Amino acid sequence: MFYISGFYKFKKIYRTKKAKKYLTDIFDKYKIRGTIIISGEGINGTISSNKKNLTIVIKKIKKIFNFINFDSQNLSQNKFQIFHRGKVKIKKEVVPMGIKVSKRKTQKHLEPSQWNKFISNKKTILIDARKPFEYKVGTFKGSINPEINNFREFPQYLKKLDKKQSIAMFCTGGIRCEKASVYLEKKGFNNVYQLKGGIINYLKKINKKKSLWRGECYVFDNRISLKHGLSTGTYSMCSGCRIPISTKDKKSRKYEEGVSCPNCHDTLTNSQKERFRMRQKQINLAKKLGRKHIFQKEF
Repeated sequence: MFYISGFYKFKKIYRTKKAKKYLTDIFDKYKIRGTIIISGEGINGTISSNKKNLTIVIKKIKKIFNFINFDSQNLSQNKFQIFHRGKVKIKKEVVPMGIKVSKRKTQKHLEPSQWNKFISNKKTILIDARKPFEYKVGTFKGSINPEINNFREFPQYLKKLDKKQSIAMFCTGGIRCEKASVYLEKKGFNNVYQLKGGIINYLKKINKKKSLWRGECYVFDNRISLKHGLSTGTYSMCSGCRIPISTKDKKSRKYEEGVSCPNCHDTLTNSQKERFRMRQKQINLAKKLGRKHIFQKEF
């Protein structure tokens, strides 16, 4: 069994290069896979390993950056390793939005148990802060998606909102909403709320029968999508365009395993399709021989 920790912390960080080297070394030592992003404003990551090693590394992360708790942390487990490798990256922002983040003046984080009642109010504007392809996989009943592919464009959408209305935002783990909430507070919005721990926390804690979530939740790892209880979903990843595809998409004439889907079939060149077919042959051969292949979902 593999254990997974998704987390973020907004905190002034110095010596990011030194921190990257330290984290890279402990990734190797404790066989950690996943990604951690370091910037001057904080850290953001999702990592996975066995329970013992993951616990040790989480403690070391808190120690090196000198804090007791993450702003948000989601813990889960899975039968297969959800990442191919471990990576530590240095970026200008933990989430690219083009604004500097300070601590929120008011902590308006709603627990999953409070979420349903709040978003059921007709006066509340419910915003899905994720990308359109994520929204398509699943979202909350009655939500609005700004249809923005680059999060740097999100402030332009937020400027159109009414400062007097109550706003509820959500994303996968909470970090995108955290940055957007800080932006809105700086612009004079006083009624901005977000789902604590994001969709992951909601699906983990809320029973499906009482849930207002519709569909599945896209995640940036080999699980592709999650259902209630954080069980692995039904979506796969198109190897041609890297967009999640449903079982319905697979029934299309434009779907070819490892090559294309209805979203990209007409835009891929013949040479690209042929290259993808060769890659799929290698994957199929590896499966037949009982070997691991980097593009396999389970490994």
